[in-house]
Parts: sequence; structure tokens; C-alpha cells
Amino acid sequence: MFRQITTHRNRQICLSIVAVRLQHLSSQPKSTHDGTKSSTLERIREELIADKEKLQWRKPVGERPGDWNSKLKVFGNSEQTSDYIIMMQKPINLSPSALKKWWRKRKERIEKHMQQYVSERHEILGPELAAAHFLLYRGGAVKFLHERNWMRANDDGEFDLPKKYHPAFKVEGLRCDNMTLYYEGLENLRNLQELKFLSFHNVRTFDDWCLDRVSASSYPKLEVLDISGTNCKTNGLSCLYRIPTLKLLIVNDPKESLEFELGCSMLQEVIPNLKVVNASSIHNL
Repeated sequence: MFRQITTHRNRQICLSIVAVRLQHLSSQPKSTHDGTKSSTLERIREELIADKEKLQWRKPVGERPGDWNSKLKVFGNSEQTSDYIIMMQKPINLSPSALKKWWRKRKERIEKHMQQYVSERHEILGPELAAAHFLLYRGGAVKFLHERNWMRANDDGEFDLPKKYHPAFKVEGLRCDNMTLYYEGLENLRNLQELKFLSFHNVRTFDDWCLDRVSASSYPKLEVLDISGTNCKTNGLSCLYRIPTLKLLIVNDPKESLEFELGCSMLQEVIPNLKVVNASSIHNL
């Protein structure tokens, strides 16, 4: 008896499921063969068009239809970065110290942009002359192979170098002493196959990240590196294993701290011919 009731109940459930499916299929739009589109596709297309219209707010202010354009638009930031948004949310500070800081940051940003790698310059001049032009223009000094004297720009910032590639000019030494040289500018000092002397003495913007880039800049003959007066710490020394030809490393003080002294000792184990000396023994001569 119980089996008959269960069977009858299952049949009713199955019939109800079939009825629901038939009703769902009957409500589906039938595809026609005359190329017309179903109402479902039309509805989806209308929703996509409406969504695109709603996303018009993503356009910059002033470019949307109906926006008011101010004459102060020239002072706006087209990049709309997160730093710009944070700055706009802060109250305006017109104190002398804040204005000096803003002006200093602006000059730094412009200088970093001016020091960026320019591929066209290196294609025309080659890596040797491109590095020489880059440093001489900013007050550095360059020594070419088979030349006895160092070349510097005159008081007017002018110097006599070819304006296109010449195979006779090979850089043997670079002095970046007391320059304002950023990480972005080091890309212009790469692939110098004859470079033996490289000095960053008193370059305050030179740090461990810059030293890491220098160590991977393809200097197969580099022998002397001066990083005295910079912000290089122990972490930067670990990158110099990439320059096995290095013979002399000039630092502020090899024993300025136990950690720095240990870093110098470990570097000398990796490069057996390396000698780490105090800057006072070199620059006070």
C-alpha cells in the first residue's frame, strides 16, 4: 500500500516538472528564419547602450557635454594620478616653507624628466658620445681613450664633440662629482666598453638603487669606482659582485659601522683583487 502511494506521488511530481518545462519552452522567443532578431537580443543591446551612456562620467571634467570650462584649466593635471587627488583633498598651504618645498619638488620632477633615456640620441651618437654629451652638458668631466686630459664644458656650457657617431671616441673615465644625478639619468651611462674610472663623489642623490643600476650597466673593464659622499649603504655593496674587474672602491669610511665593514669584507672575498679605501686618503692628496 505504501509503495503504491509513493509511486503515485512520484508520478505527480514528474508531471508537474514536465509541465513547468513545457511552459518555460513555450515562453522562449522562437527564432525566425527571415533574419530578424529576437526580443531578448534587442533588450540586451539596449541595456549595453544605456550602460555606455552612463559611463560618460569617466571623461575628464571639462570634456563632457554640458560641462563648464574654466580659464584655470591650464593649471589642471591631465594625468589625474592618485597623488594629484590626495593633494587636492588637502587644505591649501601658502606658507613660505610650503611654497619652497613645492618649488623644489617641481624642479626635481622636471630634472628627472630631462635626464630620461632618449633612444634617438643614442642611435645618432652611440653609447660613448651619448654619455659624454649627457655629462658634459650637466657639468661633469669625461676622459677619452688615448687622451691625457679630461674634457669639461667651458663657462658658457659649450664643448667640442661630434654631433653623430664616431668610432674614434671611446670613453675611459667619467667624473660625475657634485652633480645632481638621478636614477633616471644613469640609463644614459650604459654599455661603455672601455670605461675604467667612474666617480660619483658627493652626488647626494646617489643611493643603493643607483649603485645597483650602475653594477648592471655593462662595464667590462671598470677598475676604479668612487661612491664617497653618496647615500650608498651596506645593501648597495652587495650589488658590486657584478663587476669582477673592480680593483679600487672609494667609500667614506670602510669601518663606519660593523655592518658596513662586514659588507666590504664579503665583497673582497667575491672580488679578490679589490681594495676598499677611505675617501680622505684619496681626495686630500
